[in-house]
Amino acid sequence: MSDNDILVEVRDLKVHFPIRRGVFFDRTVGHVKAVDGVDLSIPRGKTYGLVGESGCGKSTLGRALLQLTPPTAGEVKFDGVELTTLPAGKLRTMRRRMQMIFQDPMSSLDPRQNVESILTEGLQTHGIGANRDDRRRIIGETLDAVGLPKWALSRYPHEFSGGQRQRIGIARAVVLGPELIVADEPVSALDVSIQAQVVNLLDELQESLGLTYLVIAHDLAVVRHISDIVGVMYLGALVEEAPSDRLYTEPLHPYTRALMSAVPVPDPDVEDRRERILLAGDLPSPANPPSGCRFHTRCPWAQPTRCADERPELRQIGASRVACHWAEQIAAGELRPHEVTAKITRPEGEGEEPGVVSAPSEPGSYV
Repeated sequence: MSDNDILVEVRDLKVHFPIRRGVFFDRTVGHVKAVDGVDLSIPRGKTYGLVGESGCGKSTLGRALLQLTPPTAGEVKFDGVELTTLPAGKLRTMRRRMQMIFQDPMSSLDPRQNVESILTEGLQTHGIGANRDDRRRIIGETLDAVGLPKWALSRYPHEFSGGQRQRIGIARAVVLGPELIVADEPVSALDVSIQAQVVNLLDELQESLGLTYLVIAHDLAVVRHISDIVGVMYLGALVEEAPSDRLYTEPLHPYTRALMSAVPVPDPDVEDRRERILLAGDLPSPANPPSGCRFHTRCPWAQPTRCADERPELRQIGASRVACHWAEQIAAGELRPHEVTAKITRPEGEGEEPGVVSAPSEPGSYV
């Protein structure tokens, strides 16, 4: 794949939030490593699905990609432009080409603004439309594209259903004509019957407008339906990346195998026969992650050598990229799973006075 086919390129991206303690003298005693060394590329016009359990850093990665959360280190290139060193004025101009759909459609919309005001705000900020009539024409076309009627312009967010509010959020994202949209759990707050409609709408918009998506989600079925490439995150790092069909049929990383074993199969005979991988313990603290492979404390295939001492690199195995020392041996059946004893991990310094993590509050919207 040539460089011209890559819209977004992320290299060794890190986002660390300082943990501060002290009453009179504020001091940093550690860091929460929300994102810790992520490499990924998103092809132009494709959908990259990002999955992982809660707390693994998916949303923080999406916000850091858009520079809503300042990265601690690493590179983020959008269409060849390095965003982490871009001056504020140029970054504001660049944001017209990058937009976000937030998880909660109610809290991300200003309850004091009607739909026309919400959609006009971005157009005015970026100087789109010669006059009000021109902007209303653009807004009208956008409402048609997302399946909302014209009378919605004068209504307020509380007058709509959850699915309609998410359509307003999608309209706010696409009205500026972006190339990249980061969708952070776009359907998790919606009823199951509405989720399919919103996912199909995102598909239609991608086809008609040539959009590129980074879709962050928990629902593996949604990710499989909408994604061309799927990345699996665990404790701030990418552990596996593969084309969607391959990841679901041939997962290579032990953590991915555990996730896929939890996906229900509609055939009851297959569901009864297949092996379930139950992980021991909870996700370790990102303030004090395990040494070596971060998954080794819960991994049924962990070995006494390398796993606890050497952090695996994300390396190419066939069409997949996998961060596991023993991926080939596990796939070939040379290593068998064993019982894992749950371990409790705590942040460094626990037992002292409580600390404060300096993480930014979640933004509702931006233009």
